[in-house]
Amino acid sequence: MSGKHDEIIKKGRQLSRREFVKLSAAGVAGIAMGPGIFIDVGNAGESFTFAYASDAHLIFSSKGKDHRFARSLIKAANDINAMNPQPDFVLFGGDLAQLGKPEELEMGKDILSAIKAPLRMMVGEHDWYLDMGEKWQQLFGQQTYSFDHKGVHFVVLNSVIVEDYWTKPKMTPEQRMNAMAQLDNPNGRPFTVGSEQRDWLKNNLSKVASTMPVVIFSHSPLYKLYKNWNFWTDDAEEVQNILSPFEKVTVIHGHTHQVLTNRLKNVSFHGVLSTAWPWPYAPKGVPAYTSEMFRSDPFNNFDGCGWGYVNILSSGEADKTYMPWDRNPMKVTYEELAAGKTGAVPPRKSSGPRY
Repeated sequence: MSGKHDEIIKKGRQLSRREFVKLSAAGVAGIAMGPGIFIDVGNAGESFTFAYASDAHLIFSSKGKDHRFARSLIKAANDINAMNPQPDFVLFGGDLAQLGKPEELEMGKDILSAIKAPLRMMVGEHDWYLDMGEKWQQLFGQQTYSFDHKGVHFVVLNSVIVEDYWTKPKMTPEQRMNAMAQLDNPNGRPFTVGSEQRDWLKNNLSKVASTMPVVIFSHSPLYKLYKNWNFWTDDAEEVQNILSPFEKVTVIHGHTHQVLTNRLKNVSFHGVLSTAWPWPYAPKGVPAYTSEMFRSDPFNNFDGCGWGYVNILSSGEADKTYMPWDRNPMKVTYEELAAGKTGAVPPRKSSGPRY
């Protein structure tokens, strides 16, 4: 093994992105660090792009792929396939199905199989609570995992874990799913990452240098926005504490179906658009960093919906671009976010939610 390889092995997982750049100058392509761990040092420090689609809420009906939610997901897949250059990979951000039915998930997998770039999947509550994720995991694999790409550490979490409130009253799987599918979640409990995954996350990140950029994918926002709609993760502060040693952390989340931006200490948070419908902004709790997207035409099925992409800069920070259909793209740069130049929520004209 060459001297450069020996140097990398010696430093192991403590290498920073900057160190990757130096060591990869000799053209080292990639180093296996142990079982299941691979650091892509050859491309360290390189900017790259990944795209996303999310919250398709596919409904199984006699219309099949002619249902408008299916047609919207097909439209997103086509738009992503038209990107030039292609993204390095595509994240699907959860809630592929509306009621977790096998037919919904299978139709979603079939539609997403048309995406040309490698696909990364994340689970949402609409995928999970009919059979507690059995079908989703059969189709897409692990609910929680991590991977390294071009010097950035990515983590995918299941952030829609809730306390068991269905066993004691003997709810059926359908009753449990219908309860979890409601926005106001009157019979449910707040989303959590949960102690088991937090322990996994601690252990996973213990192998990563604090200088290495970290990107977390979660379905719910990993902060507390509006509990009445479950725009909320109950153990968010505990997860943020686990992320606190890292210099550059970005969280990409689904669930809220809207342009949404926040920054808490060392963590930047970005919501993603839904392909199915936009939620209104919550009556309170919208972060001041958010430049709200108004939906002026509620009779247009595509207005307020869309897809988007994320540019990971050579610094390891992230610029986020929303691609709403029938609207101009909306870009949130890290530079603006760090300087507090995004946001300026317009004054309210009523006490109700914003659209």
